Amino acid sequence: KLVAVLPAADAAEAHRLAGRVHLIGDGPATPVPATVADAVAARRVLRIRYADRSGADSTRDVEPLGYLGNSRHWYLVAWCRLRDELRCFRTDRIRSVCALPDVVARELSLADLDIPHERVRPLSLV
Repeated sequence: KLVAVLPAADAAEAHRLAGRVHLIGDGPATPVPATVADAVAARRVLRIRYADRSGADSTRDVEPLGYLGNSRHWYLVAWCRLRDELRCFRTDRIRSVCALPDVVARELSLADLDIPHERVRPLSLV
């Protein structure tokens, strides 16, 4: 109902943003961290300090493309400039975020995710 009463440009933007959110199952019960959601919406490159599974920190410039949620965690799906490939960053392991002035030009496609397509569904505003 809310999207139906938005001006056309705002409704189109809401649908564009929803197309960047993909869920496995029902997705997590927790919200996406605001810094991640804001970066995806603003289409700005981020400099993140990220802790890997062993706790080792690294600093990376990433191009946020969307996010993916499973039953336990949210992941930032981004092009990692350090690794020069698509990576998923668990949002609870992102220690700090700084938005950079660079604009993200890449788009995320379900085909980019190495997950069986029948397990993933895009967020729907309907």
